[in-house]
Amino acid sequence: MASLPPFHIGFVLFPDVTQLDFTGPAQVLTRMGNTTIELVAKSLDPVMTDAGFTLQPTATFATARMPDILCVPGGFGVVPAMEDEETVAWVRAAGEQAQWVTAVCTGALLLGAAGLLKGYRATTHWASHHNLEPFGAIPVHERYVFDRNRVTGGGVTAGIDFALALIAAIRGPDHAKFVQLSVEYDPQPPFDAGSPDKVEPAILERYKAMVARLAGDRDARTRAVAEGLNPS
Repeated sequence: MASLPPFHIGFVLFPDVTQLDFTGPAQVLTRMGNTTIELVAKSLDPVMTDAGFTLQPTATFATARMPDILCVPGGFGVVPAMEDEETVAWVRAAGEQAQWVTAVCTGALLLGAAGLLKGYRATTHWASHHNLEPFGAIPVHERYVFDRNRVTGGGVTAGIDFALALIAAIRGPDHAKFVQLSVEYDPQPPFDAGSPDKVEPAILERYKAMVARLAGDRDARTRAVAEGLNPS
C-alpha cells in the first residue's frame, strides 16, 4: 500500500451533521490505501450529530492540513454552517487547492456557499435539490455526479456509492471492487422506498411535514446565503 500515491482526506464537521454522510464515505475512502484523515471543525470540542451522539474533531480550521480530498457531509446543521464565515472560508480555501472537491447530501450546499459549484454539475438530497441552482450549480438527478474534480453524492446512503466511485477514479475499478467486497456492500433493502417517486404519497407528505417542523426556514436561509454570494 505504501507504493500507492498518498492522499490526505479532510472531512468537515459542524453541529447537527448527519453522521452517516461522514462515516459512510470515511469507512470506504480510508480503505483506498496510503491515506491519512482529519476531522476538521471550528474547535476540538466534540460535535453533536443529528443522531444524538458526538464526533471528536482531530483538527481545527487553524491547524488542519490542506486536504488532497475535501469531503463535506450534510445534515440539518448545514444551513448554520453556510451562514458561518469561518466555516465557509475554510471550505473555500481547502476546495481551491484540493485535488478532489466532494460532498455528500446537503454538504453540496456548503460547497455552493463557498463558491465551489458555480458552473459544475452536481447533486444532493432530493429534498434540497432545488437549492443547488441558486449557487450557480447545474442540478443533476443522479446517485452521484462527477464533473471534473467535483464529486457530489445524493442523500446520506449515496455517500457509500460516491466513495466507491471516487476510489475507482483514483485507484482503479479493481481496487474499488476489493473495498466493496471488504465492507460487504451488497444492498438488499427490505423496502423499495428510497426516493420520493417510489414511496406512498402519505409517507412522502409525512417526511415533508417533519422537515417543515424542524427546518421550515431552510429554503429561505439558503437563498439568502446564495444571494449574498451572487448579489444582483
